[in-house]
Amino acid sequence: MGNVIELKDVDKIYGGRVKTQVLRNVNLTIEGSAFTAIIGASGSGKTTLLNIIGTLDKPTNGEVYIDGSRIDKMSRITLAALRNRKIGFVFQFHYLLPEFNALENVLMPHTIKRFFYGRKTRERAELLLELVGLSSIMKSKIYNLSGGQQQRVAIARALMNKPKIILADEPTGNLDSNSAEGIYKIFRDINKKFGTTFVVITHDDRIAKKADRIIEIKDGIII
Repeated sequence: MGNVIELKDVDKIYGGRVKTQVLRNVNLTIEGSAFTAIIGASGSGKTTLLNIIGTLDKPTNGEVYIDGSRIDKMSRITLAALRNRKIGFVFQFHYLLPEFNALENVLMPHTIKRFFYGRKTRERAELLLELVGLSSIMKSKIYNLSGGQQQRVAIARALMNKPKIILADEPTGNLDSNSAEGIYKIFRDINKKFGTTFVVITHDDRIAKKADRIIEIKDGIII
């Protein structure tokens, strides 16, 4: 399968008068359907790299391609549309909306695109909650769910628009070992069932060692 993510000679520098270089000459390709772990010490540039791949940030220099399209020169509006279609995000802090129930949170990415949704869209959201083992609590408010359940809602939400890529930043960082193992299993099941490409930042050696590929970053350089 071809590459769905490609970075060419990417640098990222923050600051005006005082400059801090976070990424240095990064060259990276990730194949479709791959399960990739990114590891490195705090401050190594992992999250900056993920944000650039996810179109949440732009490189100072270099080129970034997602599914064959160069994105570093795109406008914010075009990037937002591409992100909504092709990329799902799972963060350490799930950013669910507490005033809505689990099903409504999963529907949110579709609602951003189209205010109204039909029966098939609702059925897809229900199937995704079933996939992550939450079919019995889809009407429950987020604040009534455990941390592991909330993270599973976030995974279902990330899948709502059938993205080619899931980017996860420390998705098990706030979970106990059993819940973390469960999240990893869900990721792998989705990876195999749908062919979704996963890029996961993790400090959890158990997850990193089970990935197809491990990318290590040190001082903004892939080593």
